[in-house]
Amino acid sequence: MNNNLFLTPKEIVAELDKYIIGQNDAKRNVAIALRNRWRRMNTPMDIQGEIVPNNILMIGATGVGKTEIARRLAKIADAPFTKVEASKFTEVGYVGRDVESMVRDLVEQSVNLVKAAKKEEVKEKASQAVEDIILDALIPPMKSTNQRPVSTTADNQVPDNDYELNQKTRERFREKLRNGELEDRKIDINVKTPANNGMGMVGGGMMDEASMINLQDMLSNMMPKKNKKRKVTIEEARKILIDEEVSKLIDMDEVKEEAIKKAENTGMIFIDEIDKIAKGSGNSSGGDVSREGVQRDLLPIVEGSAVNTKYGIIHTDHILFVAAGAFHVSKPSDLIPELQGRFPIRVELDSLTKADFLRILKEPKNALTKQYTALLKAEEVDLQFDDDALEELAEIAYQVNSEVENIGARRLQTVMSKLLNELLFDIPDKIGPNAKVVITKQMVGEKLDGLVKDKDLSQYIL
Repeated sequence: MNNNLFLTPKEIVAELDKYIIGQNDAKRNVAIALRNRWRRMNTPMDIQGEIVPNNILMIGATGVGKTEIARRLAKIADAPFTKVEASKFTEVGYVGRDVESMVRDLVEQSVNLVKAAKKEEVKEKASQAVEDIILDALIPPMKSTNQRPVSTTADNQVPDNDYELNQKTRERFREKLRNGELEDRKIDINVKTPANNGMGMVGGGMMDEASMINLQDMLSNMMPKKNKKRKVTIEEARKILIDEEVSKLIDMDEVKEEAIKKAENTGMIFIDEIDKIAKGSGNSSGGDVSREGVQRDLLPIVEGSAVNTKYGIIHTDHILFVAAGAFHVSKPSDLIPELQGRFPIRVELDSLTKADFLRILKEPKNALTKQYTALLKAEEVDLQFDDDALEELAEIAYQVNSEVENIGARRLQTVMSKLLNELLFDIPDKIGPNAKVVITKQMVGEKLDGLVKDKDLSQYIL
């Protein structure tokens, strides 16, 4: 079990605070949901299966942090996470089984997480095997005469002094390999490539997505893999061979079993734009039928059902579902009652104020100001922001959101881009290394104020 599941709700909120400003109510609820997973896994087995997660419905305008909260929560828990937009299921060509694709995506993420963990476990052993392969390509090993019975003769036997010389040479080259002295030298290696069976799957027919995937995998596994000789540098050879050696050391059946278990017990699915499938979100009666159909297809997955994936059957009973929507036109009560009941925790996220924008520019570990400072540091240019310049940026972002369309914190990206585009273009041609650039309130005014006053805001609209 991941150690981060042992974090208390207060500690989880503290982790979220590093990246997300405000929205304390939402943070508290998701922190409790995460902690409850650890609590469930530590209950007696007879009750463990009966404890279902309290799915969460987040209500708030775009850009206030709904997706970021869910994504960061999954990272804190080291849990499989996938995001899907509910509105995509209302598009032309939609069929009910497509809803299950989000569960398959979750399992794929889980497999990747488990494989990455297993790779770390066998990395040292795989690296040793790769080193031996590269060394064999550089200095082929010899066999000593005293390794065989005296009566046996073989062409590949060599005098002991030659054997010892070969061994010493290999050890010397092994040392050079470990010191990185031979990275540019080219060697011949054998690379396994999957055989092209020349077969394609034409048309879906009555087969569902999982069956198609399983059939394609089965066909590809039936075809033998071919060895192809390539001449590459030792640096490239390491990258190519490490994956092959790791694959040999990892038991994929164990990975699949562990991934299914991880997805079932710690997986999170974030369903965005759920308001777009509410019956009040449009005028077309045909569209309303389609939207209600999508809700009814989502219902069994959120309630708990068995979904077939290429890695095996996964039960969705204990997956945590977090849904989100702005609900500008519709309201949560426009969802079908059964689906409403599956999201018992309702959280309303606050719209961002000017003070929030200022904190977003200053405080998070991934603040835009810190990102741009790091980008210019790569050019050896020192970028700094005056406090009053940041206040002006926050004021402009808030004003544009108020007068055009409220897209939340994403507005800061367009404002910052407009402010710094010319500077980014001039580096390094006009502004060379070791330069210091200070963004002042006057500079912000020159770049942005005129556009805001003239109401020429079209370029801010995403």
